[in-house]
Amino acid sequence: MLVVLALVFGAIVGAAAHYALPLRSLRGAAVGPLLGSVLGTATWTALTWAGVGTDHAALWVASIAVPVVVTPLVLLVLSRLRRTRDARTRVELGIA
Repeated sequence: MLVVLALVFGAIVGAAAHYALPLRSLRGAAVGPLLGSVLGTATWTALTWAGVGTDHAALWVASIAVPVVVTPLVLLVLSRLRRTRDARTRVELGIA
């Protein structure tokens, strides 16, 4: 049941990253929270399957640190890829 804490924290981090980072109009509002939730939950699950107990600080630190570090990076990359693809499509269509 403690995995829900990793899920909720990841969603909060993802929502904060979505609104804090530039180019948010190029990505959906749900992408950040969903990505953060998946990262937090996946980290928690992988570490518990690896044998790390809920009483170890490494489980908690990793489940918080992975979404905090990875979510903003992925959102920035996705936004820049979308901007580049949109610009290329505009040129191909003769709009820009």
